[in-house]
Amino acid sequence: MSRIAYVNGRYLPHDVAAVHVEDRGFQFADAVYEVCEIRDGHLVDPTLHFERLERSLGELRIAVPMSRAAMLVVMRRVARANRVHDGSLYVQVSRGRSRRDHVFPSPAVRPTVVMTAKPVARAKGEALAETGIGVITVPENRWERVDIKSVSLLPNCLAKQAAKEAGAREAWFVDAGGFVTEGGSTNAWIVTVDGVLVTRPAEHGILRGITRTITLKVAAKLGLKVEERAFTVEEAKRAREAFVTAATTLVMPVVSIDGSPVGNGAPGTTAPALRAAFHDSTEMVAI
Repeated sequence: MSRIAYVNGRYLPHDVAAVHVEDRGFQFADAVYEVCEIRDGHLVDPTLHFERLERSLGELRIAVPMSRAAMLVVMRRVARANRVHDGSLYVQVSRGRSRRDHVFPSPAVRPTVVMTAKPVARAKGEALAETGIGVITVPENRWERVDIKSVSLLPNCLAKQAAKEAGAREAWFVDAGGFVTEGGSTNAWIVTVDGVLVTRPAEHGILRGITRTITLKVAAKLGLKVEERAFTVEEAKRAREAFVTAATTLVMPVVSIDGSPVGNGAPGTTAPALRAAFHDSTEMVAI
């Protein structure tokens, strides 16, 4: 079955779906995006994704292109059109098409909206979680407003490529003080030897991950102690456990950092427990 994409009100074959060459998302990365998990034929936490999308748009002064109700209709239709039972749905909104100029178009143009959906084999993710992943560390070289979920991801791409070439699955950015900020596409966590979950505060230095938010809720339900503070690479290497969170990975154990094992080099007990209980705390909207 050929994939279907939504572009500015039209449902098109994926291979021919396109935006104009002068769309500001293409020219300037003047755009934001969201990735929503699809699980068991349901959109996971769409309300939280709407809230973050609207915040990102507001920070960049891009108009909200449609109501939440209308966007949900399109999201569900795109998921159904692509017959995605388990997978992800991608939403991108740019400032729109205008003559190439660094300043915002005046008068404002209509935002460009793109949505796509693709299936993901859940069994592969579960198998990966059984063994855990390796991460490498790279210097933090991104702009300061990574709290905005913009499509300006070149440093992330370079970091993820470096991880791949090193035989790892993720890269953690490390600031000038030696503290981990976040991963190339994930939030970073550790579990101290005393069993305390530690993750960096979701301020301007990291993205406020939706999966991160739910993981904090799950941790509270499980009675786990959490500290939102920065941690160093060395503290992470001495930790009992480490893991990352994202819509595409859920709670994924980290078993090595720069080649050094975390704990005994295998997933511990905390990350799997959080992963197992994760969807008990999410909003599930049927497709």
